[in-house]
Order: sequence, then structure tokens, then C-alpha cells
Amino acid sequence: MMSTKIRKVSKYGSFHVAEARIRNMLKWRGIILFEAVVNPTLYLVSIGIGVGSLIDANNGVNGVSYLTFLAPALLASAAIQGSADEVIFPVMEGFKWNRTFFGMRSTTLTAQQISLGVFLAAMARAMFSIVIYWIVLYLFGALESDTAWLAMPAALLAGAAMGAVMLALAAKIENENFFFTLVGRFVMIPMFLFSGTFYPLTQMPTYLQFFGWISPLWHATELGRYLTYDYPLSGLQLSIHIGVLAIMIVAGLFLSTRIFAKRLEK
Repeated sequence: MMSTKIRKVSKYGSFHVAEARIRNMLKWRGIILFEAVVNPTLYLVSIGIGVGSLIDANNGVNGVSYLTFLAPALLASAAIQGSADEVIFPVMEGFKWNRTFFGMRSTTLTAQQISLGVFLAAMARAMFSIVIYWIVLYLFGALESDTAWLAMPAALLAGAAMGAVMLALAAKIENENFFFTLVGRFVMIPMFLFSGTFYPLTQMPTYLQFFGWISPLWHATELGRYLTYDYPLSGLQLSIHIGVLAIMIVAGLFLSTRIFAKRLEK
């Protein structure tokens, strides 16, 4: 009986780690739900409706209402924030604050399973945020087309890309004194402002467009707009957007497993 359980853990270890993380999230379900509902509502009231009414008076953006233009970017942004939060803090806790990863590694769980389990839990958190955000956007009338639901998988790609990269980066950090400040001020805020979120990226100076080119938010936003309304993208552009996000996911997960293994074998 015991050997059967051990084999099961060995085979499905990543899912057990993800389950443990999700159970831990449920302790904060009130805060997570509040954040998932209030954030989009405030954005939509202040920017989408307030500023959007002025823009819509001038024929909107790309031939659609400003809320419709904004919706895919807000969904992708919610996924990125949710996945980043659910990667950074558990990794710092697992390696330094409570050192729970070392306890996990003393069992049959491998470093790769622990790393992937944290990532899968982050994706569950991101998907929850995306669905709640999508419902709020729908209630505000931001999702006009029959294909508006396709903005959700595009946003999840953004969350996966950001989550994988931050998983590797957080695993590498041993002193977090300035880490959170650097990520917030020099990664999250510039990415949100300079990724074509509130207006097309081409309207920005060329030297600032660089932030969008390397940002998962911009690539996912472009995909989301293409999938939800008649937003023009060539086959090459579509391939580039998907390719960049896929490369970030694969590279982030590959590096994170190597870093996890190195730290857990010390």
C-alpha cells in the first residue's frame, strides 16, 4: 500500500505540489476574489468609461469602442500580475523564508516536479483572475463579438510566459532586499505603460516601442485583439507573437528546473 502511494507521488508529483499551493491560496480566497473583482471595475469606470467616452466620440480605436480595444490588454495584464504574484512569493518562501522546498525534496519529489507544480498553481491563479475579469468586462459591454472569449486563452499565454520567466528569476535570487522594488518599478509598471495597453504601440516613439517588443503583455494583447475583433495582423506577425510567448515559456521552465535542482542539491 505504501509503495503504491510512493509511486503515485513520484508519477504525479507536480500535481501534488500544485494542489498544495492551491490549498494555500484558498486561505486567502477573500482577498484574491476582492482583488479580481475590484481592480477591473475601477479600471473600467475610470479609464474605460471615463476616458473611453471621449475617445469613442472620435470614432474609437481601430473602428471599435475604446472598451473593446482595451479589454484584451486588461485581461493579459491581470494574468501577468496574478501569475507573477503566485510565483515570486511561493518561491521566496520555499527557498528562504520557510524553506518548504527542502522538505519536499527530502521525499520522492524531484526539483523539476516542485518547480512545475509551483508554475501550474500560478496558472490556476491566473486563469481564475482572467475568468473573473472577463465576466466584469462582459457586464460592462466591452466584449462585443462572438469570439470575445478567445481573449482568455491569449491572456493565459501571457500569464504563462511571465510566470515561467519570473519562476526562473525568483529561484535565482537569494537576497530579496531590492528584488520586489526592482520588479515592481522597472518591470511591471513600464510593461503596463509601454505595451500598447491604452493606445497602439506604433503611436509611441520608436525608442519606447522596444519595451513592447520584448513584453509578453504586448504580444498577448495583439493576439487578443486579433482574435476578438477585426484587428489586422499578418500571418508573419501572428507567428511572431505566438513564437515569442512560446519561447519565453519554454526557456523560463527549462531554466527554472535547472536552478531549482542546483539550489535543492546544496
